[in-house]
Amino acid sequence: MDNQPFRTDMISVSDVSKRYGGHTALAPVTLEFAQGQIVALCGGNGAGKSTLIKMIAGMIPPSTGEVTIDGIGWRRHRTAYAKKIGYMPDDFQFPGGVTVREWLGFYAALRHVHPEWIDEMLGKVGLQEHAHKLCTSLSKGMRQRLMLAQAAVAKPAVLLLDEPTNGLDLHWISWFVAMMKEFRQSGQTIVFSTHQLEVATELADELIYIHDGKLLKTFICKQADRQHMQEEIQDLLFAAAMPSA
Repeated sequence: MDNQPFRTDMISVSDVSKRYGGHTALAPVTLEFAQGQIVALCGGNGAGKSTLIKMIAGMIPPSTGEVTIDGIGWRRHRTAYAKKIGYMPDDFQFPGGVTVREWLGFYAALRHVHPEWIDEMLGKVGLQEHAHKLCTSLSKGMRQRLMLAQAAVAKPAVLLLDEPTNGLDLHWISWFVAMMKEFRQSGQTIVFSTHQLEVATELADELIYIHDGKLLKTFICKQADRQHMQEEIQDLLFAAAMPSA
């Protein structure tokens, strides 16, 4: 990526929406995220955060609109598009009988990653000593770290992380924040969803609040007072939780 020109539109989401029958999971949104930008998606359960991440990742097709990454459209160039992405789903279920290293090694082979980088990545996520354990025997936090390793192992231009800090204790949350800042320094664009406002406001350059399938507000974190921003988001969450009249 170092030899590529800087892109202000590394991720371009143009009038993208998602409907399931008569239900609107996400109303039309238009967004652009720059190379090296970190974006946090916040909102309650069922707000539409995961739906947006899955559409950017190419996991589900949008009902309307188009997504491009580094100028590549998902609909016409799916293989090239997929190579740009590292995707971490929420609460992935590992198959039985597969060790940590086998799992990461299999995925790394699909992305033509040098074997040495597998061990380096296991070390980065604190799983080197657990490399021969079965994936299904790992704690929630360890599974999260393994899925993050899978998303990041090929050094993709874009990381799409769905609730990556779920199950992490305070030590590993601090580690996650530091690791994401390191990835940003290398020019990677990161979009992640979270319920943890402290993580979002500390890490993100831009915070997007989504409720009931609608983008309600965008905060530019570098320009905002973080304490005031957290209070405003808490007010939005409280208002969203109140029953409508």
